Amino acid sequence: MAMDGTVTAVKAAASRQEAAACGHGQRERDRAVRGEAPTASVGVAGAPSSGPALSWSDLLEYQRDVWERSVLFWDTLRQRADDMLEHERQGLPPLLDFRSETVLDARTFPHPANYALLRILGPADGTQAVAPDPTKPPVIVVDPRAGHGPGIGGFKQDSEVGMALGEGHPVYFVVFFPEPCRGQTLADVHHALRRFVETVAGRHPGKPPVLYGNCQAGWAVALLSADCCGLVGAAVLNGSPLSYWGGESGVNPMRLAGGLLGGAWLAELAADLGDGRFDGAWLAANFENLKPERAIWEKYARLFTEVDTERERFLQFERWWGGFYFLGREEIAAIVENLFIGNQVEQGVFRICEDCVADLRRVRNPLVVFASEGDDITPPHQALGWIPAVYGSTEALKAAGQRIVYLINPHVGHLGIFVSAAVARHEHRAILASLAEIEALAPGLYEMKIEDGASGEAHRAAGKAAIRFEPRAVEDLRFAPPPREAFERVRAVSETGLALYRAFLKPWVQTASNPWTAELLRWLHPMRTSRYLLSEEFQPWMRLVAAAAAAQVAANRHRARPGNSLLSQERAVVGAVSEAAEAARAFRDAAAEQGFAVLYSRRPGTGWSSAGDDAGR
Repeated sequence: MAMDGTVTAVKAAASRQEAAACGHGQRERDRAVRGEAPTASVGVAGAPSSGPALSWSDLLEYQRDVWERSVLFWDTLRQRADDMLEHERQGLPPLLDFRSETVLDARTFPHPANYALLRILGPADGTQAVAPDPTKPPVIVVDPRAGHGPGIGGFKQDSEVGMALGEGHPVYFVVFFPEPCRGQTLADVHHALRRFVETVAGRHPGKPPVLYGNCQAGWAVALLSADCCGLVGAAVLNGSPLSYWGGESGVNPMRLAGGLLGGAWLAELAADLGDGRFDGAWLAANFENLKPERAIWEKYARLFTEVDTERERFLQFERWWGGFYFLGREEIAAIVENLFIGNQVEQGVFRICEDCVADLRRVRNPLVVFASEGDDITPPHQALGWIPAVYGSTEALKAAGQRIVYLINPHVGHLGIFVSAAVARHEHRAILASLAEIEALAPGLYEMKIEDGASGEAHRAAGKAAIRFEPRAVEDLRFAPPPREAFERVRAVSETGLALYRAFLKPWVQTASNPWTAELLRWLHPMRTSRYLLSEEFQPWMRLVAAAAAAQVAANRHRARPGNSLLSQERAVVGAVSEAAEAARAFRDAAAEQGFAVLYSRRPGTGWSSAGDDAGR
């Protein structure tokens, strides 16, 4: 009986295959009669086709499209390399899309710093900007000095600078130069920024300037607010960390890097190898290492699949992303040791200079904290966790007379907080349009709510219905407690490692380092070589791509039809590779968390239990 069943099944399968073959042959004959192109089956040998048959015309069309996209893709990378080298020759100027004039240059101060204050005059294309409203305070936008050059806050017209101009504010912009002044410290930078604020306040009597700080500049603005009590208006902190130990499993693996790398000594070693300068390319590399699937695959896959429309956006952003600036040895050592590893800002013990200790409880101007759930550099834990740590309760916040407003975007990434045109038109415009209301709020904690589709313009038209400030309790703003004991051990390990490095290795490194070796290391950095080596100056054959193939393809482009079945398969492959890379990165991060727990937990194998639950908010 079993054998009979098997024979019957085999015969049935053979009959189905024969019928399918006959049907396929009949379909091909019908196609020939109608004059249609023949089809080809694409799939694994011996396996039935899982999708519609692929026509030869689709295949040939897709092959031509891929060839043309490949030419345009490599030509775009060649152009990126040429743009990078040209930007270097120009001295890495700020990439502002606005005309400006220099008001102050801190390099001429008694204690020089590589900062300057610009006044924004209007759009770079020469169009007339909105006339400043004399009743509105000036806005000072401070860009982050975190490896790249300035300009991200005014990268395009739909930006923080553009929104502030559109709202009628006089706008100033703080830029910095590629090279730090010799021996420059955080105190020098802080005092330069304070003088900038005093100058702007003097130009607009009775209108305390609004401070707009992005990322690293946000904590600098917070420290400036504590030191300039009564001199400044509202301060807006965009994606700015103040609680450096905050985070949770799978959200912010960067906070563990100090422990896994042995502390602050590596940053000082890199600065010593750079002849007293820390190459910002290392910071950019750390950023890309957080989500390597984006840096090494998704960014380029998107360019390849959408090269006809993506080229200009890609080149514009990469020109800024590939312009790496330097920090001074004293600056990077203080930042890593006292902020990232020491978490001293939240604790109120960060010493800016001999006579000045940063204490966030001294801040009296209103604070607006803009964070995002999609930010893996500064998650809400790090942007907001300092509030309950500093004030403890709503009553303590009110007793201090302070007003704090927070705004959380549900999905945008770290750079999107400053770069995204949609975020600029929605959140930043709403913040700028609401400054007067924020100043008038009673002391307390508030969450800013923006209705879908609301903006500054909608806010003015619809009034308080478009933008609301809902009271919140500090006690409810609780995140999972960080493993403080583990981070305290990291700090102790860092101090020991730094002392050993300074005692035994540092003198030899400084002896061997000089401007020539520092410049050599600069140009050999992978973040640079991966870009400029595709330039015509290094690869002469790229001139053929630019002069011949790319020009001809652009002039006679043949895109595949959107309905081409191979395009959907291409998208599926791109998505599969992205998912695989993301899974590998998640595994890496989980292994790093476990390794950190084993190294620094009180009881190896217990994870974070000895230092507090890290399960979430």
